[in-house]
Amino acid sequence: MDDYNVDVFVNRDDPIPTIVLDGSTPPRPRTPETPAEHSDAETPSVRKGLRGRFSAFKEKARIQDQLVEKLLAQVVPIDDAQIPQDEPPKGGSPGVARPNFNLTTMSNNFRRFNARIGVVFVFQARVERLLSWRRPTHTLSFLAIYTFVCLDPYLLPLLPLTILLIGVLIPSFVARHPAAEFSLSSEQAIGYSPHGPPLAPAIQVKPVKELSRDFFRNMRDLQNSMEDFSQLHDAIIRLVVPRTNFSDEAMSSALFIVLFVACLFMSIASNVLPWRLIFLTLGWAVTCIGHPAIQRQLQTAHEKHIHPQEEKARGWLEKWVERDVILDSAPETREVEIFELQRLSSAGEWEPWLFSASPYDPQSPSRIAGDRPVGTRFFEDVLPPKGWEWSEKKWALDLWSREWVEERIITGVEVETEGERWVYDIYDEQAAEKVGVVEQPTPAKGKDKAKAMVPKPSWEEGEDGDGRRGEWRRRRWVRLVKRKNIPEATA
Repeated sequence: MDDYNVDVFVNRDDPIPTIVLDGSTPPRPRTPETPAEHSDAETPSVRKGLRGRFSAFKEKARIQDQLVEKLLAQVVPIDDAQIPQDEPPKGGSPGVARPNFNLTTMSNNFRRFNARIGVVFVFQARVERLLSWRRPTHTLSFLAIYTFVCLDPYLLPLLPLTILLIGVLIPSFVARHPAAEFSLSSEQAIGYSPHGPPLAPAIQVKPVKELSRDFFRNMRDLQNSMEDFSQLHDAIIRLVVPRTNFSDEAMSSALFIVLFVACLFMSIASNVLPWRLIFLTLGWAVTCIGHPAIQRQLQTAHEKHIHPQEEKARGWLEKWVERDVILDSAPETREVEIFELQRLSSAGEWEPWLFSASPYDPQSPSRIAGDRPVGTRFFEDVLPPKGWEWSEKKWALDLWSREWVEERIITGVEVETEGERWVYDIYDEQAAEKVGVVEQPTPAKGKDKAKAMVPKPSWEEGEDGDGRRGEWRRRRWVRLVKRKNIPEATA
């Protein structure tokens, strides 16, 4: 198979331009191309015979590996530390290999990628040529097709089919059935005829040869594309992030309000907007802006009219934000609580037990399950919640003991409304003797019935008739906390 039936995708026109934005770092100067570096026919050593060709091939591959490894060494810092390896995901897709990082694999994949990426650069170069009005007839044809699609969106599915038909199948057929050659001096012109058997082999698309001119052209365009992406990424970060990350809360809040109002407007009016006309106008405007004459006029108008008013408009926006957006100056505060638990000893004295987040009342799940209360023994060991810090220096005793008892619907306790505000368990003789479900006693007769009618101590607020109380008592302490500022390094 001859070379004329093998096609490769490579941008042999002007290099992909590098975008330079305001405030960005200018790209490093490119090294000039030399024919010796890009020559595909030359090898480091010129030898004859099979052995010479084999040695030249090995030396060529060695130089290529060294070149790629030097490029990767600038990106991947390799020192004594081992490169972290990820564990293979559980339940991954069958037949999908996800190897960890390896410098040899990376070098091989980079060479294969660079040999096949030319189709992207060819497409990018043709789009730039189309939008920059290099050939006005092509640009006007594109605008005509775009206009038809905007006016009749049902033509949109027709575009990929037409591109496949005109851009792929017809050129491939013409390559298999080439036109007959004739000279201009001949008296009879021979027209194109598709009849007859194929005269030429089919076009095969192959990657470019490594270390060839086209290989280095792809590497050049890849270098410029990486610079373009870095410049655009940094420009978007400088433009978007400071206004959306709430570093300036007033500006981000104003932007939030504007976007919220825009969402409300679009949810109401999006069905009545003339979207065909909008997309048609935007497409024509973007394409016409790429014309060199219009670009010069826009640049002149920007420097003459818009640039002098930028500071004035920015100042008006900052004044509006400062005047209409009100932010909270004080940090958020909350009230936290802790319960001081004391237990009645066998000697009849109350012993400090611990400080718990739960009141450990008679009907609490932990109390019913027979679990011990959980907490800390000392006041100083009580810590604020995670992400908060103390706003007050000391704990304060809650003097409204009856309120927090009623809020939690706690029963079986006696509330002390004066003094130290303890909430006691009510002593229940039957509960002290029995464990589990207490059965209803059988009706008594005579004197036993009169004894049974004697009222028992109330399970609500009140006094114990015989002065005896339950095993536990508790009281509530409160303290204010505020949100803690997160250090910048931690955030």
